[in-house]
Amino acid sequence: MEILKLNSVSKYFGDYKATNDVSFSVQKGAIFGLLGPNGAGKTTIIRQITNIYYPDSGEILLFGESVSSKHQNMMGYLPEERGLYKKLKVIEQLIYFGELKGLSKKEAEKRARLWLIKLGANDWIDKKIQELSKGMQQKIQFISTILHDPEFLILDEPFSGFDPVNAELLKDIILELKSQGKTIILSTHVMSQVEELCDEIVLINRGKIILEGKVREIKKSFGRNNLKIEFDGSDEFLNGIDSSKIINRSNNSVEIKLENENEAKAIFSKIDNSTFIYKFELAEPSLHEIFINTVGINNLNEQEILEIQK
Repeated sequence: MEILKLNSVSKYFGDYKATNDVSFSVQKGAIFGLLGPNGAGKTTIIRQITNIYYPDSGEILLFGESVSSKHQNMMGYLPEERGLYKKLKVIEQLIYFGELKGLSKKEAEKRARLWLIKLGANDWIDKKIQELSKGMQQKIQFISTILHDPEFLILDEPFSGFDPVNAELLKDIILELKSQGKTIILSTHVMSQVEELCDEIVLINRGKIILEGKVREIKKSFGRNNLKIEFDGSDEFLNGIDSSKIINRSNNSVEIKLENENEAKAIFSKIDNSTFIYKFELAEPSLHEIFINTVGINNLNEQEILEIQK
């Protein structure tokens, strides 16, 4: 069942086309990655879904209906630009946002206290927002997004400001929300989080979709051409490898982009007793690498077109 559907959505700001004929759909209960470099059009898409902007052409359907103000209380939106009132106390802030979404004061306070306990933030309940660290404020912003128990969530850079422990806690909560049947759009620049959480993605660049599909299928389509080696001892076996093929390098590990499997055999044949190998593996590229390469190629093609048109 489709919760969200965009049909040929375009949005102009003067002569600038922020979104260009964008179409995709999000299934109920999925975590859907909306990805792209800065300025790609992601925020414009999100603001059209949340009814902040209106499309100049195309349509957006939410729960099978044209998106409108009636859907505001059916969704939760965590914007990248945080919007907390710095002089309000935490509990006052959460009650206020809960009431805006249709909860009674009593119910909003009850839910707020439960979420503060769950996120390990109960000690901050009477602190003012301006007294909290960035990570603490992020927790409060997240609670305000989910307090009214929406069926559809948009999380824009939700892990920003979190240390690894709290990022893992938030990841677990997002997966728990998915298990409850919630539908989630996740926009983030951290591709490892996308690989761990998302079922499907669209990659936006210059207002257009340049890559879309299930994460597993996208990674598979790029082949197993990355050689990952973990070792101890001499690294002389790496001599002669074109530096442009080395994707990642540290003291005891290297990742190499291969043109074919025979290159892996040639590298392996150079390894002698002065090197101990922990891992020698042909693997699919990471989503991070796919992101970089796809966006880079797309931008290059655009530049070439402009050169031809001059």
